[in-house]
Amino acid sequence: MVQDEGPQAASAQRDAFKPGLIFITGGARSGKSRYAQELALQLSNDPVYLATARHWDEDFKKRIQRHQAERDERWTSIEEEKNISRLSLSGKVVVMDCVTLWITNFFTDTRYDVDASLTLCKAEIDQLDTANNTFIIISNELGMGMHADTATGRKFTDLQGWMNQYIAQKADKVIFMVSGIPVTIKTPNP
Repeated sequence: MVQDEGPQAASAQRDAFKPGLIFITGGARSGKSRYAQELALQLSNDPVYLATARHWDEDFKKRIQRHQAERDERWTSIEEEKNISRLSLSGKVVVMDCVTLWITNFFTDTRYDVDASLTLCKAEIDQLDTANNTFIIISNELGMGMHADTATGRKFTDLQGWMNQYIAQKADKVIFMVSGIPVTIKTPNP
């Protein structure tokens, strides 16, 4: 959990704000979104929540509404299913939630073509303005669960794993969430 050491510590952290890419990954319900939002509020008084989900069905709409209710008036919410690099976010702290939903949009739109999806997703990540913004990108570790029982599921798990590796390699910091506990697995070079 991100420690709240009071207003002075939060102010000092905001003053030390450095643009870049923070990657938060872990299993389902491991606390990734909560941790990312707490971190964003320590870095900015007015962070951006970038939602990548499509409104697939009623259950998914309820999930989206639950996530929206977790954020207060300090947040600006943007919904963008695929073209995240085209957003005007200069000087912002942005929580992107999440890679799994984002790549699902590419995967379905390319008719389950892993190579085409991977190429398109990498291009979007490469074009993010990490020189002027902080992106806190959330993802899932699908390969740590059950083995998918369909060819499409296995292809998606591969896509997810390769995209996670790509983002982690580009990230300044990588955090793995385990049962609500953040474990830092990559830190910025001095």
